[in-house]
Amino acid sequence: MIRLYDVGMKYPGGTLALAHVDLSVAAGEFVFLVGPSGAGKTTLLRLMLRHELPSEGEILVGGRNVGALPAGKIPALRRSIGVVFQDFKLIRRKTALENVAYVLNVAGYSPREQKKRAYEALRGVGLHHRLGTYPHALSGGEQQRVAIARAIVGEPALLLADEPTGNLDPDLSYEIMKLFREINSRGTTVVVATHDRELVHRMQKRTVRLEHGRVVETGAGS
Repeated sequence: MIRLYDVGMKYPGGTLALAHVDLSVAAGEFVFLVGPSGAGKTTLLRLMLRHELPSEGEILVGGRNVGALPAGKIPALRRSIGVVFQDFKLIRRKTALENVAYVLNVAGYSPREQKKRAYEALRGVGLHHRLGTYPHALSGGEQQRVAIARAIVGEPALLLADEPTGNLDPDLSYEIMKLFREINSRGTTVVVATHDRELVHRMQKRTVRLEHGRVVETGAGS
């Protein structure tokens, strides 16, 4: 599903974000990217999404050379990837259902199909009873569940999450991770960037540790 070959990323001014990263994530795998802040985890996810281009090396996602994609094909790449952020990024003036359906609206689905799929996605994360609720009236955990429903409503082959539990307490964090595990069990490849060591330990999944932009350790999980 994902293959990185000797990937490096240097920002203007000489700041080194990644160096000589080789990484392989198989289809259907669940992988944690771990390491301290500034280790390069977010940069790695941004490269997979083609939000940035590497300074060197090659990145394949779903068999596509991300760096070589023409501009017209980048939206299709991103539609095949679900993304969950730490700060939810919900549209405040839209209900839970509307937030999830919005992704399908952009993709050109009919209003009827948008509503049906959004409802199913929210039911899948246990929020079918909160369809008409606006983000300000949802708890942090509920907002993150809406964000996950939005990320999976298009049935992506790959789900990327950047510190998705950073604003949640430990119990809620584990509940969110169990949701990711359920999504993964249905065949979706899941990559989660986090610095929460306890959570990673509880989940017992493969880990890839980054330090100063380099992969320094990998673990098989269980």
